[in-house]
Amino acid sequence: MSEDRKLLEPMATVVSVVLRALLALLTAGLVLRVVRGSWGDAVVCVTDDSTTVSTTGPTLAESGVRVDSVPRYCAESPDTYLSVLHQLGTLPTTLLLISGLFLLHRLLRDAARDGVHTERTASRLRLLGWWLLVGSVVAEVAETGARAALLAELSKATDFSAGTWLDLWTPPYLAVLTGLGLLTFARITRVGAALRIDLEGVV
Repeated sequence: MSEDRKLLEPMATVVSVVLRALLALLTAGLVLRVVRGSWGDAVVCVTDDSTTVSTTGPTLAESGVRVDSVPRYCAESPDTYLSVLHQLGTLPTTLLLISGLFLLHRLLRDAARDGVHTERTASRLRLLGWWLLVGSVVAEVAETGARAALLAELSKATDFSAGTWLDLWTPPYLAVLTGLGLLTFARITRVGAALRIDLEGVV
């Protein structure tokens, strides 16, 4: 399967290195927090992307250009609840990235060993596609909910509601399209694997 291994480079090497680097950074960060004995955040901030305020006074903008600012709320010495909401605002995407890289690494490793046009490769490709498709939507929903709840806690002008959630919601278009593309290539790979088996039977 040396030819298949060559086809998967340099992607296989890059994914392997990036995955190991991310895991090392996360482990180092966890150990550092344990050593320091600090699990909470010193400052918790959230940006209200749904609100813009026109800035008055001197600015660096050209003549005839209006400058808008987006309010950013920060809580110093937040309690545990605010720290948890803050972590939930970014943690799902981080977990999705690491788990997606792990699945991609396993896919490339097995494809290099067993061959690209195999049923197993098609199954792993389909799993990665569904993981990215569903996972990106779930992660964005969870993170948006956490940011909306945090904003409601820090701003008197905002309450935790469906309207606030929708204002902060950003659909993960690229991740969804990539997941759909992987599912399509999984079907193509499955057909290729079946044709390969038929050709081997003829030969």
